[in-house]
Amino acid sequence: MDRFLSQKFRFYTFVCIALLLYVHGYNLNERFLTPYSLVKERLTFTTFIEYFLANGALRFRIPMLFIISGYIFSLQDKRPYWELIKKRFSTLIIPFFIWSAVGLAITYLWQQFPVTAQAVKDSQLDQLGDNRPYREIGWRGILHRWAVAPVSFQLWFIRSLFFYNLLYPFIRFAVTRYTYIWFGVLFLFWHTIFNILFIEGQGLFFFSLGVWLFRSNYPIHKKPGWFSHYLSWLFFIGVSVIKTFMAFELEEENYVTHYIMYALHDISIGAGILAIWFSADLIVKWLMNKEWFAWATAFSFVIYALHVPLVEYATQLAFIYWHNLPNYRLLTYLVVPIVILFFCIGFGALLRNLLPRVYRLATGGRGF
Repeated sequence: MDRFLSQKFRFYTFVCIALLLYVHGYNLNERFLTPYSLVKERLTFTTFIEYFLANGALRFRIPMLFIISGYIFSLQDKRPYWELIKKRFSTLIIPFFIWSAVGLAITYLWQQFPVTAQAVKDSQLDQLGDNRPYREIGWRGILHRWAVAPVSFQLWFIRSLFFYNLLYPFIRFAVTRYTYIWFGVLFLFWHTIFNILFIEGQGLFFFSLGVWLFRSNYPIHKKPGWFSHYLSWLFFIGVSVIKTFMAFELEEENYVTHYIMYALHDISIGAGILAIWFSADLIVKWLMNKEWFAWATAFSFVIYALHVPLVEYATQLAFIYWHNLPNYRLLTYLVVPIVILFFCIGFGALLRNLLPRVYRLATGGRGF
């Protein structure tokens, strides 16, 4: 892998993770957005912007991260399989349990004070639907949340990624020998509730796509001749805008609605990945040559692991103090994710400097 491709992977990993704060920091009345979610409130500038970003234009991030992960894992084909799995356990599963515990600790700490406890309660973040204080839930409930249903729900990504790594020999075989059948089946899995042992359809589809890109020696560093920067961005933004308007206008009772929203979701993801990957090389080169930006990218994993539940709780806390301000919902959505982003970077830098061994363990050796 050449130096610039390595820089692109690092750049887009950081960008995708940083944008997660705006995907998870929305404050619509609909607390959990699926690809086909409709909005049960009035269309305003605020609600439009939040849905357009959180459930439209920024939905390319997780698929792109899975593609990058599949490509990079394939680069290590010549290393012994079990050596790779052992390493991935230390870089994925151990950090999963560490940051799951951190999320629980943050939640417990916030529950000790009346104002922050109200923010935690209003967040409705518990994956099991039980938002009582942890002292009422008991140790069995806490352990279940630590190992299976973390309040830091974004950790599903690294847990699923570990299982994809376990399945890599099979994925490589299927991608190489039965390409069309494999991707056809995975496309169907992606659009169902398929989820077995933390293996879900969308992640498996895009991880396999990353493997295929490497195995087929596809020139991802080279812009295709048919690609147009202008048209790709126009199409990408246009589809995201259409999907956003439809989320406020379509009828939930109509069974066709979900198919329309899912189709727009798929198109937006594909168009977004192509537009962003092939049209920003000059920006990548410029920023990756800036010392401050390259330094910040070292903390991508800390941002990923720490931003939830903080961004959710801080959003509700801002509501408590800012609810009398004009346009406080939009102000909260624009400001809180940036504050949490800088907090995560600062926390990561401090931890790396003061406790480098702890930092190495918690990040799987990333960021040095």
